[in-house]
Amino acid sequence: MNEAEFNQIVDELMFSIEESIDDSDADIDYENSAGMLTLTCENNQSQIILSRQPALREIWLAAVSGGFHFKLENQHWQNTVTGEPLRSMLGQVCAAQSGQTVDFIF
Repeated sequence: MNEAEFNQIVDELMFSIEESIDDSDADIDYENSAGMLTLTCENNQSQIILSRQPALREIWLAAVSGGFHFKLENQHWQNTVTGEPLRSMLGQVCAAQSGQTVDFIF
C-alpha cells in the first residue's frame, strides 16, 4: 500500500470513529486536524489521541492507560504487540476515561 492509499484508509477510519461517537450517547467531543483525531471526554477533560504514522503505515493511540501502535492486518487494525483489535481497545479506553460506552463500528 502506498502513502495515498494509507491516508485514504485512515481518513475513512477516522470518519467511522466520528460517526460511532455521534451515534452513541457518550459525552465525548472530537476534533480532526492535521492527521490527528482528538477525543475529549467531557466529564474530566481527559483526551484520547489517534494519529497516523504514514512512514510506518501505522495508527498510534495515546490514552491515559498508555500508548499503542496498530497496523492494518487482513483488513483489521491490530495492536502490533498483542494483536488486539483497535476497535475493542478504543472502546476500552473510551469507557475507562469517559465512563461511557461507545460501540465502534469499523
